Amino acid sequence: MICDDASAFDNAATQTFAFSSGNPRIEETRGVMHLFSSSSSDNSNDGVGRKPLVCVLGVPNHMTYADFCQFCASFIQHILEMRIVRTDGMDDQYSVLIRFDSQDSADKFYQHFNGRQFNSLEEEVCHVLFTVYVQFTGYTGSLEHVQPAPTSSTEQPSCPVCLERLDQDTSGILTTICNHSFHCSCISKWTDSSCPVCRYCQQQPEKSICFVCQTSENLWMCVICGFVGCGRYKGGHAIIHWKETEHCYSLELETQRVWDYAGDNYVHRLIQSKTDGKLVELNSHCLHGKDNCGSCDCVDSGTSDALLSSKVEAIVNEYNELLAAQLENQKIYYETLLQEAKEETEKIISEAVKKAIAQKLQKMQAKLDRCVTEKKFLDDLNENLLKNQEMWKAKISEIEEREKMALRAKDDKIQDSEAQLRDLMAYLEAEKTLQQLSISNEIKDGTVLPMSVESSTSTGTKGKGKKIQ
Repeated sequence: MICDDASAFDNAATQTFAFSSGNPRIEETRGVMHLFSSSSSDNSNDGVGRKPLVCVLGVPNHMTYADFCQFCASFIQHILEMRIVRTDGMDDQYSVLIRFDSQDSADKFYQHFNGRQFNSLEEEVCHVLFTVYVQFTGYTGSLEHVQPAPTSSTEQPSCPVCLERLDQDTSGILTTICNHSFHCSCISKWTDSSCPVCRYCQQQPEKSICFVCQTSENLWMCVICGFVGCGRYKGGHAIIHWKETEHCYSLELETQRVWDYAGDNYVHRLIQSKTDGKLVELNSHCLHGKDNCGSCDCVDSGTSDALLSSKVEAIVNEYNELLAAQLENQKIYYETLLQEAKEETEKIISEAVKKAIAQKLQKMQAKLDRCVTEKKFLDDLNENLLKNQEMWKAKISEIEEREKMALRAKDDKIQDSEAQLRDLMAYLEAEKTLQQLSISNEIKDGTVLPMSVESSTSTGTKGKGKKIQ
């Protein structure tokens, strides 16, 4: 992606961006990107001086390599190489240098993605500029991290994922921000934001600030609970935290040294080497020289190693004792907090239970009062019903007696009527008989005796009765 011929371009029509790449702890490559300005890039018809090389500026850090490959997936087959770089002044963003197989593909990529949102949920848009040339200005890092030259000029590096050769003509190559190269198809399956080889993460942690006053200077972090506060020469919130919680060990974020508030001195005697990352002892002053020990020959190497090992062992023992004491204090402190929390919880539960019982008792008492009132009403109603029942029983008995007397009177009247009817029938029969006898002149100087109905019925009407002498 480097072009050294910059004399053909007008500086007024280009923009310059300084960039860097690589893991700063190991190695770092710095350079400058010369890009066409926005007005020059918008003139797509003017193809003079432009190359199939574009730069995507301001990609959000939360977009992983796989997310960006998915974003430009429609042009991935036309991409020969992509390189992720950090742009100076953009802490939460990175830039991508892309080289295409033809100028037509680069123009179509610019027309399709320039000014387009990375996704519909965010406001960030894709800014695409054509690249004039890229100039590398420097390299920092130890020589042991420099990759050796290949034994053969035709040998190509391989992808760490699929172990196939990194050939630009067959597949696109993506170089991460830590200078490790992969196939675009391989890195697109890597959903993590870290590098698959060195685990370097492109999303750098946010700068620490004081939890109270939000300052970013002279910060100390509690090694027990992680509270970040400013030093005593700022707001003094770190020492206030120690007084409130008795967390006496605090780490200075700038120097990575530990301060003991109880002893009022530093207890951190080991530091981390920036070269290889190993723990080494802080420089101690020599008794025979003005500078640090190591510039004189007062002790031999064997004695120095023995002294160093004994000091390291003593420091480790001291740290273990300090850590054990601090952990014991923290155990007592947190047990006290747990006990207080437990008592407070029990108190809250007890109050809640008492309140619930009181409310339930009040509801039950109200329900009981309603039941008593209803019972009293039902008792009065039952008493009235019983009185009405006795009254109606008496009335019914009187009515039945009257009906019985009426029935008896009716029966007597019926019997009298039947007797009268019998007498009348007998009279009528006798009268009829007399009429018949008078007609036949058969009765002479006799006496007519009355006959009963049964006898008259049994004898029939043969026409003649008995003669009385």
